[in-house]
Amino acid sequence: MTSDPVGDERPGPKRPDLVTLTGVRSGKRSYYRAYVRSDERLQRAVRAMDSISRALVRTVEGPRGLLEEVARAAAQHLEAEWTILALGDGHLTGARPRFLVVDATGEVFGSDGELPGQVRRELGAIRAGHAVRAFDDSRWVRVPMSLEGRQVGSLAGLHGLEVQPEPSDLSVLRILANQAAVSLHTSEQYQAGLTLHRRAQRLYDEATAQAQHLAERTRELRQAEQRLVLAHQRELLDAERHRIARELHDSVTQYVLSAGMAVEVARGDVDAYATGARDGSPEGARRVLEQLETAKKLSQEAVDQLRRAIYALHQTPRETVSTLPELLQEVTEHHRPQLDVGLHVEGDVVMLGNDADHEIARAVGEAMFNVATHARATRAAVRLRYRTDEILVSVADNGQGTPAELSRMLRVERRGSPDGRHRGLANIETRIVELGGTVAFRRARLGGVRVEMRVPLPLPANPRRGIINELVGTGRPASTDVDQEA
Repeated sequence: MTSDPVGDERPGPKRPDLVTLTGVRSGKRSYYRAYVRSDERLQRAVRAMDSISRALVRTVEGPRGLLEEVARAAAQHLEAEWTILALGDGHLTGARPRFLVVDATGEVFGSDGELPGQVRRELGAIRAGHAVRAFDDSRWVRVPMSLEGRQVGSLAGLHGLEVQPEPSDLSVLRILANQAAVSLHTSEQYQAGLTLHRRAQRLYDEATAQAQHLAERTRELRQAEQRLVLAHQRELLDAERHRIARELHDSVTQYVLSAGMAVEVARGDVDAYATGARDGSPEGARRVLEQLETAKKLSQEAVDQLRRAIYALHQTPRETVSTLPELLQEVTEHHRPQLDVGLHVEGDVVMLGNDADHEIARAVGEAMFNVATHARATRAAVRLRYRTDEILVSVADNGQGTPAELSRMLRVERRGSPDGRHRGLANIETRIVELGGTVAFRRARLGGVRVEMRVPLPLPANPRRGIINELVGTGRPASTDVDQEA
């Protein structure tokens, strides 16, 4: 093997530098030993990165598995007797664990009770945030754990290398330390999120329980409100019955007694004429006729008041407030012993004021009374239709009456019937007209007459205040002249 002379400067490509090829700088004749040592460091760094890559996929174990791999990788890289991975006090307060210590065998310590004194002192210095080593020992190597530009802890090792770690070794340790810092930060964020999730779940459960409690209380309050409304309405109805009883006592009784007195006077005059105690004359006859006419008018007035009061009082108090279909059902049941009666309801029920429901039901009751008393019918049909703009109620029968005859009787009743009877049609018309409606008579398919009653919807803004409306509006029975006199 020959070599070129020293002064030979023949042109040609530049020969590669051995430092460039091996990464080893040495003044010695042999590069082999330094090359082997550099290769070992490289292999340790590769093994450390491989260990970290395996730990990164162990997500189900949380950050502890990754931190243990980091500490073991750092210990192997430094051939360390002791390796410490610790957070400083006040940093990442929610992260766990706060520190790990690994010995030369790879055993992990999570408590400082079994550690040697120098290891405990180094651990205490890191946790306290001291920038220097706990004591003068050049074998301790410490690199910071950085997160977002600030130091949150340190990775320290008591190395067993033949020489001091080189910059490349420190770079590997910083990579390991920063990876541990990121893992601990992620753990803290996860724990914070888990805490918030648990708190949100607890608040949701409390809100759900509270909502159920409120729903139960609301249901109980509604039931109590309904019971109070029913009790109040029964109280009002009782008060109305007492008022009607007073009216019967103070008005109807007086009419009947006055009529009886007029008849008694007329009878006395007739007896006087019959026995000859008094001479008969046109003037005496006229006086007897006047007494009888007065008795007739008083009797007629008493009968009208009695019929209105009897219909209002013939039903017993109910435990629930009746709707119009329920009231009509009771009216038809009342007449079923005498008639074959059917009730048909069409459309959605519209809630009216109690007074309107009762006025319509009383009008239907008057019509049914006329059918049972005067029409000589065997069948009747009551139909209730709810429309968008009106309520249509009809009473049809198979009797012998005609629409023309009923229209004539209504005209007579409007003027006042001469015999003091047959006020039913006029009462029907009065009740419906006061609600803003109309009454008509048609030929029924059953063969008799159909009485049609139409009430507009909504009801008039200022209808006549009836008995129940007055009671509900004032909260007490309405006063009348008779009440005041009583």
